[in-house]
Amino acid sequence: MAVKILMPALSPTMTEGTLAKWLMKEGDEVSSGDVMAEIETDKATMEFEAVDEGVIAKILVPDETEGVAVNTPIAILAEEGESAEDAIASAGDGAPKPEAKAEPAPAAKEPANPAPAQSAAPAATAKGDRIFASPLARRMAANEGLDLAQLNGSGPHGRIVKRDIEKALTEGTGKAAAAPAPQDQAAAAPAAKPAAASAPPVLSSDDPIFKMLPPSESVPHTGMRKTIAKRLTESARDIPHFTLQVDVEIDKLLAMRKQLNERDGADYKISVNDFIVKATALALTRVPDCNVAYTDSAILKFRQVDMAIAVAIDGGLITPIIKNCAAKGLATISKEAKELAAKARDGKLAPEEYQGGTFTISNLGMFGVKSFTSIINPPQGGILSVGAGEQRPVVKDGALSLATVVTLSLAVDHRCIDGATGAALVKELKALIEDPIALML
Repeated sequence: MAVKILMPALSPTMTEGTLAKWLMKEGDEVSSGDVMAEIETDKATMEFEAVDEGVIAKILVPDETEGVAVNTPIAILAEEGESAEDAIASAGDGAPKPEAKAEPAPAAKEPANPAPAQSAAPAATAKGDRIFASPLARRMAANEGLDLAQLNGSGPHGRIVKRDIEKALTEGTGKAAAAPAPQDQAAAAPAAKPAAASAPPVLSSDDPIFKMLPPSESVPHTGMRKTIAKRLTESARDIPHFTLQVDVEIDKLLAMRKQLNERDGADYKISVNDFIVKATALALTRVPDCNVAYTDSAILKFRQVDMAIAVAIDGGLITPIIKNCAAKGLATISKEAKELAAKARDGKLAPEEYQGGTFTISNLGMFGVKSFTSIINPPQGGILSVGAGEQRPVVKDGALSLATVVTLSLAVDHRCIDGATGAALVKELKALIEDPIALML
């Protein structure tokens, strides 16, 4: 019997992706574990491995198709002894129907007819008046003043998901009805505030202003670029950032690094950033009120430090994670950091290697950047920006001397971390870096 190959969920939060490239063609034999295609999620391009065996009878979704929903049939696999024609016939009409996404639009044009309105979202309200929607979709709908009951859910079992909200905003559908009576205006007012605080519209590429500028090349947004733009815009707009800076002397650290790397039989090469990662993890265990996340009902205090490290890759950046970082030695941190960075640049990271993290470090020191501030990566409560180490004049015991100094900038979420708490973390971090023997204890 034919097997339908479905669009996989390559991460817990993935609802759709781009089928970037097929690595096999119709007629090819497939074994379990063979890499069939490359699929682009919102964070990385990942290889999709077969779990069944057979022959590819038909490819339903071609290369470079964007917005393919999870569990959509993307190919039909014929089993042993089955012809391609029989496999396609037995699989039925498994090809995705892009035009289905446009169906809610005509329904919106006929608000006077109650029958289509009831059938527009049958699965979302299948049980009584309950509306099935993801938490993110509910939050987005509340912020934008949308009525979930008017939306058509495209997720599993008719569940309303993020893309349904985005579609409604694009088409201008699903707006909640205006308050019918004066006594309801007070209740409607709070819903209007989030909409007013939403981001300003982004210019279209065919906006007249661009005709006044020099010729340009249009590079379409990747899924990663869209995610970066969306998440960081939301972070910069919605999270009250404040930044604390401190200059840290690293001469003792550099001397210890040299000594460790020159040890006989050393199979590691520890970097300055490895020291800073370890020091930050330890500092967070000493000031646990900075290893937190803000939620609508509580502040979450994490029991271990999972350190995310920003890595630049083609088309964006990604933050692979060193789990339980404070409990690991410098050599282990160095090894894991290098392996994760290499996998990130090759697009080989597994979802569990870059999703999560309780705190982030971003280092631009290798580019000669003296200092900078970063945007918090939600839902984390803070991010540390590391500048370049450089010789600077310092005063010690009333005398002028030179020292190698790095500027660290700590940006935190003021909703869950107060000024004094952030300052306590900076103080611990400075002490650990300037006396690095403490990292070995």
